[in-house]
Amino acid sequence: MKWKPVSVLAGVAVAAVGLGTWAAIAASPPSHPTAATTANPAPSASPGYSWYQSMMGNYSGGTMMGGSSAGQMMSPAGYQWMTGGTNAPGWMRGGSLPSAMMGTGTDPGKIMGRLWADAPGTRVSPSAAARLGSQIPADAHADRAANTLTFTGPTVRLTVLASPQGGRDETFRIAGMTNPEIALRAGAQVSIQLINADPDTAHGLVITAAKVTSSMPMMTAQPAFPGSALWFLGNPTAAGMHAGTLTFTAASPGTYRYLCPVPGHAQKGMTGTFTVS
Repeated sequence: MKWKPVSVLAGVAVAAVGLGTWAAIAASPPSHPTAATTANPAPSASPGYSWYQSMMGNYSGGTMMGGSSAGQMMSPAGYQWMTGGTNAPGWMRGGSLPSAMMGTGTDPGKIMGRLWADAPGTRVSPSAAARLGSQIPADAHADRAANTLTFTGPTVRLTVLASPQGGRDETFRIAGMTNPEIALRAGAQVSIQLINADPDTAHGLVITAAKVTSSMPMMTAQPAFPGSALWFLGNPTAAGMHAGTLTFTAASPGTYRYLCPVPGHAQKGMTGTFTVS
């Protein structure tokens, strides 16, 4: 395979084990399609897929891996998995791949943030992002003393800011709180808008039953519900901050986690409790 810069090799190595592109297109379609999924019913017809093929092809010489895996990452199925699906080819799951190809001390979020900075998708202005990150959603009760956000109705809509300005780095801001516990009823229809407010690092969001023990959560933190993963959004640009939407049904009661799947970020504090009861 004909890689170019070493930093790009490291970045795409991370992509090969589970980071995604600009919006979540889960393996099972969400019950309420987002603008991105509505506009792009087939990955091969989407502008995001065309951009992805061009960008990856520039760095890989058109082939992501050799042998039987050649072309898989460039295919519609590979793109769909990269953007939140769960049916990864077996060769993408090798736990030794990141350390072997990246070495130590490399922040994959910074690499992938640069690579995906110009990806197509929704953009939000910094002022709008700040307002949305401090806004208490309709039909929600915010308890700032307990750091909880509780929904009692059948519909849940909220905005999550990743690494917002003025907040602690590597955290989420929701309704003006840092990593609050989110509580909702089983069967609720959930729509979460994620905005990457970090100026130089990619971030994402996944709802998962996995514990925060792995430094490579995109390999271990399987989405708890179809549609509940957005692997990452690129760096903000002059056009605004990248935004994407997770849309899913919280079908099963339980105590879950929401976290950033970019390697190392959950361990630094980008995680919180997601309770369905």
